[in-house]
Amino acid sequence: MKKIAIFADVQNIYYTTRQAYQKQFNYRKVWQHIAAQGEIVCAYAYAIDRGDNQQKKFQEMLKHLGFEVKLKPFIQRSDGSAKGDWDVGITIDVMEVAEQVDTVILLTGDGDFAMLLNKVKERFNVTTEAYGVPKLTAKALIDSCTQFNAIDKDLLLP
Repeated sequence: MKKIAIFADVQNIYYTTRQAYQKQFNYRKVWQHIAAQGEIVCAYAYAIDRGDNQQKKFQEMLKHLGFEVKLKPFIQRSDGSAKGDWDVGITIDVMEVAEQVDTVILLTGDGDFAMLLNKVKERFNVTTEAYGVPKLTAKALIDSCTQFNAIDKDLLLP
């Protein structure tokens, strides 16, 4: 049975699905779709902790599905801008897990991960997949993965 690792860039998925469709991503449906392809040996969801109750309920739902939720505090800069991405953390986790699985799946449209997917394919001979909103996913990411899965109405909450 194929061993699968999932890495979900929660902020990216949230904002791109909201911008493109004004809806939320259906993590349960994508989990079921991926689980039908093999054994999910690990799944990480990377999010920013703002401490609100709605977010906590969402994080509990992710844990219930099988994700390990990793949180970083929300950082508001003095100029009003905000910081809070997980690019380095996701990269480290992918590199640590890739040699133990057959497939690495990223839920993101962030082109910064294109080099990562190319490297793990080359070094560990794994299949790489990405899930992203087509019009908001970097071409470099689409080109770097073995398979690109479009987030469309079928993967959104009603």
